[in-house]
Amino acid sequence: MMICGRNRVLSASSSLVKVGEWLRCLGSHVVQESGDQPPRPHRSDSSGYKQYADVDWGSLGFSLKPTDYMYVMNCSKDETFLQGELSHFGNIPLSPAAGVLNYGQGLFEGLKAIKRQDGCLVLFRPDLNAARMKVGADRMCMPSPSVEQFIDAIKHTTLANKRWVPPPGLGFLYMRPLLLGTGAMLGLAAAPAYTFLVYASPVQNYFKDGQSLNLIVEDEYDRASAGGAGGVKSITNYGPALKPLTKAKNRGFSDVLFLDSVHGKYIEETSCSNIFILKDNIMSTPLTNGTILPGVTRKCILNIAFDHGYEVQERSIRVEELFEAEEVFCTANAIGIAPVGSITYQGNRIKYRTDAHSVSKELLSTLRGIQNGSVEDKKGWIVEVA
Repeated sequence: MMICGRNRVLSASSSLVKVGEWLRCLGSHVVQESGDQPPRPHRSDSSGYKQYADVDWGSLGFSLKPTDYMYVMNCSKDETFLQGELSHFGNIPLSPAAGVLNYGQGLFEGLKAIKRQDGCLVLFRPDLNAARMKVGADRMCMPSPSVEQFIDAIKHTTLANKRWVPPPGLGFLYMRPLLLGTGAMLGLAAAPAYTFLVYASPVQNYFKDGQSLNLIVEDEYDRASAGGAGGVKSITNYGPALKPLTKAKNRGFSDVLFLDSVHGKYIEETSCSNIFILKDNIMSTPLTNGTILPGVTRKCILNIAFDHGYEVQERSIRVEELFEAEEVFCTANAIGIAPVGSITYQGNRIKYRTDAHSVSKELLSTLRGIQNGSVEDKKGWIVEVA
């Protein structure tokens, strides 16, 4: 193991065990070495190990709270990613001519590191995030880390920031992997160099627990078009959603529900989540046909719902079916499952069931149980970090 100066902290070739031992031995001193900020006071266990950062865990929201370290790996256009390293969290050097700034050549992912009651740190299906990034990288003409490299980077970042993982039941460490075209260029082309980066922030769910969403169908703006990049997690998919989202929030809505760009009559997804409708015992969600992001939570809920005895369908859903649905809910990593209390379409407000015995709460209970260990993980979805 070696420490290579102020900003280069630890090679990824070191084992995860050594990372943990290194952090345990150095404690808060590695933060002091950066010179960027004074050490934060935090609680210690009997051995003197700094167990938690000084955070009011009960008041966490979904906003950036910078942690100690990030993970960085670089490669050129015609190379493959080989080895990354942990660095102190901070700004990265970036040319004004970088491909990501000029042509939007970038992807991101989002996943959780969770602390269980027994102190174990776990990840939830990181292989699916890694595989989705590879698909997105191919669409955006970018090299991508392997699934193994991706998961290894997430594990290293989690361990390096373990004091920032909220106590059980009070939130999770949100992991944000980025794949960016950082090489400088002028003409429209794939960037000559790339950076894979992972940073983290302790958060609670995007929407508060128990909050039911109030959506409005957006029939002026599209989220994605056929043949576009709506089916991958490109950074270019989110900026255009800000105008209709801002307009909707100014009117008191939680989010917008987009329609397809070809016919304008099939529901697709919200600005940041997939959507499900329930009628009788049939649970339906729009088919991922290239304009809808194949969400990791979406995939898990399809499996869980089937195991609970529901008939699950992936299909085109006409907007008029919203009038007939009994329940509607949204899914995403940062959301989990959020019940929809109402949807407004062309001036008509449709209300849905959101009580304690709703199906969405039933499915959320199972999902969280698998994540926190109170429900047996029979499908191998959990990856232990430490």
